[in-house]
Amino acid sequence: MVLSFHPCYTADKNRLCAGRDPDEKDLELIREADAVILPQGCRQSLFEAARMNCPRVFPDYTARFAWPDKTGQIKMFRHFGAPHPKTAVFDSLKDYFDRYRFGSKPDDFDFPLVFKYTGLGEGSGVWRADDPEQLLYLLKKSAAREKTGQYGFLIQEFVETKGMCLRVVVAGKALVSYWRMQPEPAKFHVAAAHGAVIDHDSYPDLQEPGKEQVGLLCEKTGINLAGFDLIFPADCGSKNPLLLEVNYYFGRRGLGGSEAFYTLLCKEIDRWLGKTQ
Repeated sequence: MVLSFHPCYTADKNRLCAGRDPDEKDLELIREADAVILPQGCRQSLFEAARMNCPRVFPDYTARFAWPDKTGQIKMFRHFGAPHPKTAVFDSLKDYFDRYRFGSKPDDFDFPLVFKYTGLGEGSGVWRADDPEQLLYLLKKSAAREKTGQYGFLIQEFVETKGMCLRVVVAGKALVSYWRMQPEPAKFHVAAAHGAVIDHDSYPDLQEPGKEQVGLLCEKTGINLAGFDLIFPADCGSKNPLLLEVNYYFGRRGLGGSEAFYTLLCKEIDRWLGKTQ
């Protein structure tokens, strides 16, 4: 028996667990199931209940909950030896104070640098700091965020990419890649919400090593549903991609919209269940 908690995948038995932890009925069905399909908005409690009580669970969210948010993902990249920009991880402002004077940059970083808050998407928590004054401003914003219970940030080396970022979406065994390109040279952010355009066809010689890098990390981590962001340093003509982050919630515009995404997802779930080759 296949049990689905995903609203867009119909299985032998279907159950919704949105906005709540699993109850006794959920656990009863999970124990009876041969396989469980989870939604993207899956709580950790639901994933752990499924993983502990059923032999087969899709997606595999082990890495998502073991290394949460942007700070955790950098730790994951380090753990598995995945290439990424030089990064300093801070779990809190106190963590920063313990290592550096307020407003001063880490010793081995130069301006400009990239400052990233955890817990924000679509580029809204990513800033470029060109001087100590901008860094101080961002540190003060972090202090305000912590008052609302939002902790953690990164300081990362700035890598010139000419406004290009490669998104690689993993769904089961499928890997779909496309560029997000910022047409405005003055804009730092490379996200659709900031005016970036989708390009599926350019630079195939870079898309392939990007997909290979993602595939290697997925083999090591078990990740089988996520959107990966990668960049290529423009100043050295490198074909060696650097991983930026993993998005377990991701936009679908580059996949052709929600309907196309769910068609792909359901096909890959069927493949995972052994219904198709």
